[in-house]
Amino acid sequence: MGTSISFKRPDGREANGYLANASKGDAPGVVVIQEWWGLQDQIKGLCDRFARAGFDALAPDLYKGTVVPYHNTEAAGKEMNSLDFMDATTQTVRGAVQYLARNGARVGLTGFCLGGAVTIIGATKIPELTAGVVFYGIPPEAAARPSDVKIPLQAHFASKDDWCTPQVVDAFEKAMKEAGKSLELFRYDADHAFVNEQRMSVHDRKAAELAWGRATEFFHRHLG
Repeated sequence: MGTSISFKRPDGREANGYLANASKGDAPGVVVIQEWWGLQDQIKGLCDRFARAGFDALAPDLYKGTVVPYHNTEAAGKEMNSLDFMDATTQTVRGAVQYLARNGARVGLTGFCLGGAVTIIGATKIPELTAGVVFYGIPPEAAARPSDVKIPLQAHFASKDDWCTPQVVDAFEKAMKEAGKSLELFRYDADHAFVNEQRMSVHDRKAAELAWGRATEFFHRHLG
C-alpha cells in the first residue's frame, strides 16, 4: 500500500522512510517510529493501517537500512545503543514531521519500544507536533523531562514488561501529573511489544486491538 521515500532533515541531509497515504487529500499525519529491530515490515504494516484509518503515515528509517531479525536481541541492542537518539529525534524524526506538515496538516507522533522513548523525546523537542501516542517506551529523564513535554500524550504500557517496568511507568505518570501535563495512560495485562503480531510469543490480540482503537480515536480527536 505504501512506498519508500526520501525526505529532508532540518540540517539539509537526506533521510529515508516508508510512506502510506490516506485515500482522501489533506489528511492529518502520523509519524511512526520503529522498535529496536529497525524498520520491520510490521511497522510498515502499521503505517498502512493508519492510512486506512484516515492518516498519512510515515515511518522514518532510523537505522539507515539495517533491519534486525526478531530472534537476534544482541544485534538489536547493539543497533539501539549506537543510535544517537537526539540526532534521530531532532533531525530525522522532525524532518518526517515537517514532511507531513508541509501542506498545513496537523501531525502526531507514535512509536513502539525504542520508538516510544523517541516519541517522548519528540514531545519535548519537535515544535511542529500536535499530539503523541507512546507504546511501552520511556527515555531517561536526562533525555526528556516530563515538565518539558509540550503536547498531549496518550501512553500504553504492559504490566509484565521487564524493560519499561511498572515502576518506571508509575514514576513517569507521577512526574507528568506533578508537572500538570496532559496524559492518558493505559496499562494492559500483557508482555512488552504486545502490539507486534509478528512476534507470537508476546502478541496479545485483544490488548493490541484495544490500544489501537484508543490511539486512533486520540489522534482523530487532536489532529482532525
